[in-house]
Amino acid sequence: MLSLRGRASALCHHCYTLRVSAASHRRRNASGTRRGVLMSEDDVADRHAELEASDDHYDGKLVASSSLPSDPGVFASRLRRSLQSWSAGGTRGVWLKLGLGQSSLIPEAVEQGFVFHHAERDYVMMTRWLPTSLPSTLPANASHQVGVGAFVVNSRGEVLVVLERSGVLRGRGVWKMPTGLVAAGEDLTEAAERELREETGVTARVEAVLAVRQAHGFAFGKSDMFVVLGMRPQPDQQQPVPQESELVDARWVPIHEYTEQEFFRGMPLYSKLLERCQAWAEGRYKGFRAERLESNVVKKRSDLLIWGEDDDCDVNESALAEVAGGKAPS
Repeated sequence: MLSLRGRASALCHHCYTLRVSAASHRRRNASGTRRGVLMSEDDVADRHAELEASDDHYDGKLVASSSLPSDPGVFASRLRRSLQSWSAGGTRGVWLKLGLGQSSLIPEAVEQGFVFHHAERDYVMMTRWLPTSLPSTLPANASHQVGVGAFVVNSRGEVLVVLERSGVLRGRGVWKMPTGLVAAGEDLTEAAERELREETGVTARVEAVLAVRQAHGFAFGKSDMFVVLGMRPQPDQQQPVPQESELVDARWVPIHEYTEQEFFRGMPLYSKLLERCQAWAEGRYKGFRAERLESNVVKKRSDLLIWGEDDDCDVNESALAEVAGGKAPS
C-alpha cells in the first residue's frame, strides 16, 4: 500500500504523462492538418477528375485500365464523378476492365452498380448500364464455344480415326475423327489443321466445310458449335503418331469401317453427318468453301468467309431465256 507521499508522486507522474500525450496528439493533428492542406492543394483536382475513357461505336465508354488510380478511395471518387458526367452526356454503357493487380478496385465498382460480364485468366470485365428509363442493350458474354472435327481422307479412300484416352468416349471402343476447340483469334481451318497435327502428327490441308452442328447445355451453360472440315493429307502417305496424353491410338481405316460402327446407329444426327462426309470423300458432295477475304467496314482486315458453290448442272439456253422472261422453264 502506497504512503500519502507515494500516492502524490504517482499522481504527479500520471498527470505529466497525460500532458505529454495530449501535446503529442496535438502535434500529430497539426501535422495531419498540414498534410491534408497539401493533399487538397495537390490532389483534389485529380481525385475529382474524370477517368480516362474512349468512345465505342454504340454510345458507350471503354475505361482505360492502364490509367486507373491504384488507391481504391481515389478510384471510387473519380468513378462516381465520371459516371455522373457520362450519364449527363448521353453515355449508355460503360465497360471497365480490371487486371489481377487491380482487384482491390472491384468492390468499389460493385458499390457503384457495376456487374461482372466475363473473366479471363488475367482480368475481369465489368459493365454498367447508365440509362434508367431504357433496358440494357449491352451484349451478353459469348454464348458459344466452337469446336472442329478433322475428316481426313487419303488417296486410298481411308479416313484417319483416333481412340480417345479421356472424354465421354473413353473406354467405349469408339473410333472418331480428331477434334478440338478453336482458340481465340484462330480460324476454323487453322484450328482443324493444328489439332490434327498436335494429336496425330499428320499434316493436312482443309478443302471444304462439310457440316455444322449446334447444341446447347454444354460446359458452364454455354452452347456448342461443331464444324466438320474435309481435309487431304499433305503429303498423302503419312503414318499417324498418337499424342500419348490425349489418345490411345490413331490409324487409317476404310471409310465404311468408321461410318458403320454400332455406336452411331439409331442417331439420325450422326447418320446424316457421316453420310455427308462419305459423300464428300467419294466426290458426290462439294461442301462449302472457306477462304479469307478482305473486309474494310471499320479498318482494313481479312476475315474467313464460308460459302456454297453453285451446283454443276446442264441448263440449256431456252430454259435460261424462259427464266429471264419470267416464265417457268418447261
